[in-house]
Amino acid sequence: MSTVLLYLILLKAVATSFSGLASLPVLRADLVEHYRVLTDAELSTAVAIGRAGPGPIGLYVVSVGYFAGGVPGACAGLLALVTPAFLIIPAISFLRGAAGRRELRGAVHGVMFAAAGLLACASLPLARSAITGPLSSSLAAASFLALALTRADTVWVVVGGAAVGLLAAWAG
Repeated sequence: MSTVLLYLILLKAVATSFSGLASLPVLRADLVEHYRVLTDAELSTAVAIGRAGPGPIGLYVVSVGYFAGGVPGACAGLLALVTPAFLIIPAISFLRGAAGRRELRGAVHGVMFAAAGLLACASLPLARSAITGPLSSSLAAASFLALALTRADTVWVVVGGAAVGLLAAWAG
């Protein structure tokens, strides 16, 4: 896959999402299903690596780019991640006058609902490839409950999962 095509795919994913992981369904559809340059396991690993470090939630796009295209792919991912930020300035000036319009608010809500549905749809295949046994099932359930029922910060859930995985590796 060419670096330019990878950039365009990553840009499409970033530009059509309104929160960090909302670009995941687009990335999975293009890079796993259509072009087959990544597997679900590689995509899951790239997301985990990108989410484990500090920075914006969508930073995992750089890891996805690396997995799909090496260092040039990571550069394409970084460029795709920052491109919308440079384009938002003219868009804000255009939308400033329309911000109070009911139609615009309705469209934004519709996009958020669609993104939630897409994210749920993409999460299921990734979960199937990642949850392979009792330990991964237990960790996934505990992580879900910790995030759904408490105000736990995601970084602590990830660190806890890494610690349990490390202990299991040492014990096994």
